[in-house]
Amino acid sequence: MSSPADPAPHAASPTADVASSAGAPAPPAKKPGILRSSLIYSGLTLISRFLGLARDLVITARLGASLTPAADAYNTMLAFPNLFRRIFAEGAFAAAFVPAYARTLEKDGKEAADRLASDALATLAATTIILTVVFQLTMPWLMLGINPGYVDDKAKFDLAVLLTQISMPYLPCMAIGALLSGILNARGRFIVSGAFPILLNLVMLIAVLPASDPIAGAKAASVAVLIAGVLQAGVLWWGARKAGANIVLRWPRLTPEIKLLITLAIPGAVSASATQINIFISSMLASLQDGARSWLAVADRLYQLPLGLVGVAIGVALLPKLSASIQAGDHDDAQAATDQALIFALALTLPAAAALVSMPFYLIDGLFTRGQFTVEDARFTAQALFHYGWGVPAFVLVRVLGPAFFARQDTRSPMRFALISVGVNIILGVALFYTIGFQGIAAATAIAAWINVGQMLFTLARRKHYAPSANAWSRIIRVLLACMVMGLALAAASHWRLVLEGLLGGLRLGGLGPKEIMVLLVSLAGGLSYPLLVLAFGGLKVSEIKAALKRSPRQPKAGEADVPPPTAF
Repeated sequence: MSSPADPAPHAASPTADVASSAGAPAPPAKKPGILRSSLIYSGLTLISRFLGLARDLVITARLGASLTPAADAYNTMLAFPNLFRRIFAEGAFAAAFVPAYARTLEKDGKEAADRLASDALATLAATTIILTVVFQLTMPWLMLGINPGYVDDKAKFDLAVLLTQISMPYLPCMAIGALLSGILNARGRFIVSGAFPILLNLVMLIAVLPASDPIAGAKAASVAVLIAGVLQAGVLWWGARKAGANIVLRWPRLTPEIKLLITLAIPGAVSASATQINIFISSMLASLQDGARSWLAVADRLYQLPLGLVGVAIGVALLPKLSASIQAGDHDDAQAATDQALIFALALTLPAAAALVSMPFYLIDGLFTRGQFTVEDARFTAQALFHYGWGVPAFVLVRVLGPAFFARQDTRSPMRFALISVGVNIILGVALFYTIGFQGIAAATAIAAWINVGQMLFTLARRKHYAPSANAWSRIIRVLLACMVMGLALAAASHWRLVLEGLLGGLRLGGLGPKEIMVLLVSLAGGLSYPLLVLAFGGLKVSEIKAALKRSPRQPKAGEADVPPPTAF
């Protein structure tokens, strides 16, 4: 389900300067492979997601789900920054800005890339500031359309409006942060861009812990979102300057480059964010049932973990590599890179999907049931999590297949597919909501995501741009078999959970009782057994993992000697 003082620009490498002045070629730079870059990004995202889980554990205990108006109002507020974070940070700029910036950096040099980034920053900041002011002034009327179910509950409606108005300035902070993060990714720097979301979870956790009641906790959380946005933008500004990007503040200018970027970014934002748009629309339906928005939000936290760790990380690492291969006309390298990304994405995603489908209630009850969050809340949340679980591979594949279009500067096709997906989600969401209940909203979102993936794969194959190789299909089937075995074991543990918890007696570790300890042990056992299973089935090989983690040498292109080598700092 994200930027203070300007430090001195990062100096060019002394070796590069000497080589350049002597007319000799610069020494080869080391460029991280897809998996290695993804692991850097994913490792930091893992820290952020676990802090986010800790934040949500505290907030759900404070606010509950169906017992107070604070929970639904809080999740309404949080939906806005989450939507914009995923559209800007994981959508538009991953789709349009990164390839444009990387291409300008390689072809025209550092100064041209800095001008492009500065103009893009000015345009983006001005646009999002105007949008923020408009949203804040019109929020009471927007809320009528966004959450029609809140109209009959004045306390919930007014609180949702207030919290959202407080947190809306996060939008320009997030948009600026997304652009700066794109600069870092294009330069092969993944640590700061991967670490900055940690700030949001830390600030919110610190703000909510002292809250004395649900309403106070919800207000503290909304203020924390705003503070965290400023801090995140500041950290990314420092990181971009440290990486050698000399970005300056200026008035917006609609240069030809910016016009082209906007043309590419708008459809790119829609296409890369189809899942998030679907979830946002689904939440509008959820407002018709007390607690449903909070149940969906808690389920969202768990299934977003693999999406953030795997889908976004591999998509971020794949796009620059794929763009370079396509620009060089190297079809074999592009095919190999996409195959590798697809295999590793599913190898890391399918086990998470198996766990979510096999024991959704066990996970939710063990992690969240406490304080204001009841067992009944856990049961409803688990119903949504089950459907999101079988949709997780599709959510991730959209992120992996998107770069195959974006690297070719085709953002319109994915946008068309995304709009079809959104239409399917709306129709199915309404139909299923009124037939099987709120869990139909989650099922509709999952179905729409798989339809999106199907359209992407069909179009890439028809255009002869990409189709998984026979070896890739073989590996994927082997990974799936390993996940099925693990999933059956987890389902058995969930079925006999009371027996397993009885083995612990009255054991307590700090604030954790037998229920919490056992669900963590079962999850750990599944996580430790899966690598053995996937290696045994031949889904992955140790040699391939070692090779993917290594840096591969790359000769710099003309004019690249002045650019600092892509290293993580």
